[in-house]
Amino acid sequence: MDVPQPAPEPYSEGDHVIVYLGPNDQDREFHGTEAIVVERVEDTLDDVTERPLDKYLYRVKAITSENILPPDFRHSDLVPASE
Repeated sequence: MDVPQPAPEPYSEGDHVIVYLGPNDQDREFHGTEAIVVERVEDTLDDVTERPLDKYLYRVKAITSENILPPDFRHSDLVPASE
């Protein structure tokens, strides 16, 4: 089974994504949710991890309910949705 990979570049507002979380993640209830990126913010996690995309946090809105999901997601938690 191929594991979907995050985009190689930061997501932008309006991008269609799927939340992809591991079975032990505290927010696993959102795994598989199709969403639209509504906001991208930056912090300094990349200074610690030395992975440039780790600095991005995303607020996303579920496509089916149009509700903004309560947690913000890291770049590695989102994969591009097939258009």
